[in-house]
Amino acid sequence: MSLRFIKKRQRKKNVSFWLIAFLFFLCLLYFFFSRGGSFGGAEEEIKIREDIVRLKVWEATSGQLLEMGLESYVVGVVAAEMPASFSLEALKAQAVAARTYALERLKVPDPRVKALHQEADLSSDPAINQAWISTAEMKRRWGQWNYARHLGKIRQAVEETVGQVLIYNGQLIDPLYHASCGGKETENSGEVWQFDVPYLQKVSCTGHQDRHQTTTQFFTLETCDRLLGTTLSTLPASKFQQDKKVIQVTTKSSTGRVKEMLLGGKSFSGVVIRTQLGLPSTRFTCQKEEKGVSFISNGYGHGVGMCQYGANDLAASGQDFREILQHYYTGAQIGHLQVE
Repeated sequence: MSLRFIKKRQRKKNVSFWLIAFLFFLCLLYFFFSRGGSFGGAEEEIKIREDIVRLKVWEATSGQLLEMGLESYVVGVVAAEMPASFSLEALKAQAVAARTYALERLKVPDPRVKALHQEADLSSDPAINQAWISTAEMKRRWGQWNYARHLGKIRQAVEETVGQVLIYNGQLIDPLYHASCGGKETENSGEVWQFDVPYLQKVSCTGHQDRHQTTTQFFTLETCDRLLGTTLSTLPASKFQQDKKVIQVTTKSSTGRVKEMLLGGKSFSGVVIRTQLGLPSTRFTCQKEEKGVSFISNGYGHGVGMCQYGANDLAASGQDFREILQHYYTGAQIGHLQVE
């Protein structure tokens, strides 16, 4: 056998070795990320230091009662309620708000939650409490390759604010929040729910232009009748198009959100219209079409308390989570959870 042939075989062996090693590395990397960035594996409950308060959460999707630590719960809330791409300080602000919300709800049992399960403290259904997702759902939403990175960032936000809560006059606040106020101002609580809370007053926002800008939804007259109990479809076409009182906004809040309006002679609150028609917010206008009505909305949510897109803008401008929270919750202070 010639020396050249021996060297050629040796090169082939070297290439094969490094190819196998590379494939093994890829498999190991996939295993690492698929287990949540830990060779020890990722459990359903994410362990956080000082996780001393326990909660029972009704998981709406699976219909199961899950028990977990408060800080572990906050991780799942932040993952569900705020994009992981947001700035770390915005995620920290969300973590403090989510923690405060949970503890405030523990003080007085929610009958809607108890109707789901008598032992439950909170529900993962955002229509009842805060949204919450499991690690399995995080993986599904983010994908295996982004899971560890996003989860690590959210865990950092939670761990760097462990035990911190919002208080007003020595009491936990009810830290309401929403995705997008529509750009310029948040809303007074009294304009939405008829009760005025001193720390839930309207404040200036950042003028953000986000994905909830100008959302148009069309409804036929028959659909409006079915959802709202109106009789718009029975009106003559000429009356529907020409009579301004058939569809008319009668009262707006100081920030421009609809408080009261007329539809086919019936009066509705803006909140009812939003709820029944599934509109993103009460910051909307109406436009008559040939066979129905278009609702053009701006923003997403009730507009009260912290605006999440605004919080991200403030974080990008250099404000920390304390400054963000004190901006949106007038007069509130940062306190620390004391467990007796």
